[in-house]
Amino acid sequence: MESLFGIVGKDFVAVASDMSSIRSIVVMKEHEDRTRNLNKHNVLLYTGEPGDSVQFAEYIQKNIQLYGIRHDVELSTAGCASFTRRALADSLRSRGAYSTNLLIAGWDPKDGPRLYWIDYISSSLQVPFACQGYGSYFCYSTMDRYYRPDLSKDEAVALIKKCISELKTRFVANLPNWQIKIIDKDGITQTILKAE
Repeated sequence: MESLFGIVGKDFVAVASDMSSIRSIVVMKEHEDRTRNLNKHNVLLYTGEPGDSVQFAEYIQKNIQLYGIRHDVELSTAGCASFTRRALADSLRSRGAYSTNLLIAGWDPKDGPRLYWIDYISSSLQVPFACQGYGSYFCYSTMDRYYRPDLSKDEAVALIKKCISELKTRFVANLPNWQIKIIDKDGITQTILKAE
């Protein structure tokens, strides 16, 4: 029942993930963190089978941090996406394939804001906006209608709120808590949003 959103603005990327852990007809948790900070300017968001998703996200997080320590340089957003896509592709060719869908968002001094959409079969695309999970069935049309490349941070958060409102109206599950992260030249800032 998870939903992830990402929007590239003029000089930032805004991402959001719901915080509910739902299995069948039971709400297990309402404060699940589906994000991992890869370094100072990059964030990984994940959805899918709980064990696979968390284990894969932690594996990617630790290896990207290890790369930064060994080489004394932060991987770019494109580098993080490439490493992640390759790790997912390698797992597909083994007996332990991970069933997880991902968004990687970040800001680079050279390239500016970037957002990558990666699915469980290791397809990877750089996109201006993206959804993963059940929210994509309802929110791609909203993003397509209201997205502009020059969105301000407030406008991007307002667009995320429109998507959450659409889910509240049309989706069968109640997703009351959302985590929003904004990634820009200053790093990563986080907000918790309660749906009204």
